[in-house]
Amino acid sequence: MQYDYKHPLSQLQQTFTYSEYEALINSLLAENKTTGPDQHPKMVEYTQMNQVRMTRIARTTTLLPEVQEALAHLTRPLQWLVLTEAWCGDAAQNVPVLAKIAEASAGKIELKLLLRDENLELMDQYLTNGTRSIPKLICFDATTGQELGTWGPRPAAAQELYYAFKANPVGTKKEFIQNVQLWYARDRTNSLQHEMAQLLRNWH
Repeated sequence: MQYDYKHPLSQLQQTFTYSEYEALINSLLAENKTTGPDQHPKMVEYTQMNQVRMTRIARTTTLLPEVQEALAHLTRPLQWLVLTEAWCGDAAQNVPVLAKIAEASAGKIELKLLLRDENLELMDQYLTNGTRSIPKLICFDATTGQELGTWGPRPAAAQELYYAFKANPVGTKKEFIQNVQLWYARDRTNSLQHEMAQLLRNWH
């Protein structure tokens, strides 16, 4: 099926369900590899940490009542395309929650994951301040192909941390990344869920 936007689905590289994405990560890690062209050991190490995060988040996250209510009031089927990579810390924190929301939609939301570095033409249509920041969710009406909106690469409060660090880099980048991960741990997916509930109401 062709969709009326700049990059038809037929032109995209391989897409994955969330379970297929998990299986891909597992198979790559078994070979000490990760997704994307950069196979530096550090990238593999990030992927190993992300695998643990993803498993924990999927196991411990409960959808908020406002998300469940927004899902119940969806009046049209949606397709979510999410650009991601296994080594990305923000993706590990957010994609499992997006998958849980789609899973709870009773078939109203179809989630398709795409690897950023295999879909740069699409990625470059959805830059964040000129950068290829992920994860990036693009929402379409599954019937008409109309683009309804986007989300990403992280909840607004976490994005503000990035803006603040860029404007005034205090400490090392490693310390900053640790602070962001601490923010995610304390937030317990609540910010993302609040934002997605509002978007679902907008996209209903």
